[in-house]
Amino acid sequence: MTKFQNYLELTRFNRPIGSLLLMWPTLWALWLASGGMPQWHLVVIFGLGVFSMRSAGCVINDYADRKVDGSVERTKDRPLPSGRVSEKEALVLFAGLCVLSFVLVLFTDMRTILLSFVGLGLAALYPFMKRYTHLPQLFLGLAFSWAIPMAYSAQGGDLRDPILWMLFVANCFWTIAYDTYYAITDRPDDLKIGIKSTAILFGKQDLFVIVCLQGLTLSLLTWVGVLAELHWPYFVSLILCVGLFYQQFKQAKNRDRDACFRSFLNNNRIGYCVFLGLVISYLM
Repeated sequence: MTKFQNYLELTRFNRPIGSLLLMWPTLWALWLASGGMPQWHLVVIFGLGVFSMRSAGCVINDYADRKVDGSVERTKDRPLPSGRVSEKEALVLFAGLCVLSFVLVLFTDMRTILLSFVGLGLAALYPFMKRYTHLPQLFLGLAFSWAIPMAYSAQGGDLRDPILWMLFVANCFWTIAYDTYYAITDRPDDLKIGIKSTAILFGKQDLFVIVCLQGLTLSLLTWVGVLAELHWPYFVSLILCVGLFYQQFKQAKNRDRDACFRSFLNNNRIGYCVFLGLVISYLM
């Protein structure tokens, strides 16, 4: 039972915020591609796939960071650096989760199956980017956004649809913004051990850049709403997001670690706020 609990901790199954942040844009894509009437078996497939692939991403991320997590206050007690899970066990768990995700995608069409290999590559690549570039958050954005074309494809949407790629870019901007809040919490430790991040790259301009990225996100989401001819509840949801983003900024303005982490967590509200706006708009 203890070993099972260690595996759950390694996959962050006990901390679903990452899965939720991956799930919301996936649901946005399903609703937009279907005109508000997604096939429910696809909602189930992608819902389960979001949790399995995010868990796989957490495992490979911790495997990549196994040598440095012990030097970071927030991560030193994780299963790998603390020795509660071995490196071999972590790789087997990662492979098992990837197989589970692939089995789920087999219930879609061939185009979506082919797209899933790109998603797997991005998920495996992201954890190693923090050693070579100050933009690992960009690679996370690409990995977290790849579910959007997959969902569009599975629902039968046109991959040339500009709405799809505006949603993709908007989610990339949003992901970089909220993961920079997350990176600010680790910045003192990352500087000591040589890990790179956008929080380090942006320096004293970090909050300003976050606000700019959030503004670009809302601008693109507004454009999506116009092109998709959505009704007023969707645009009201975007106005509410402005208030939520301001709350995040105000909360994190002193760059207190706990406050920045809370600002990161608060992005779950952004995800379901936009989703509710979409759902209500299509119901009208």
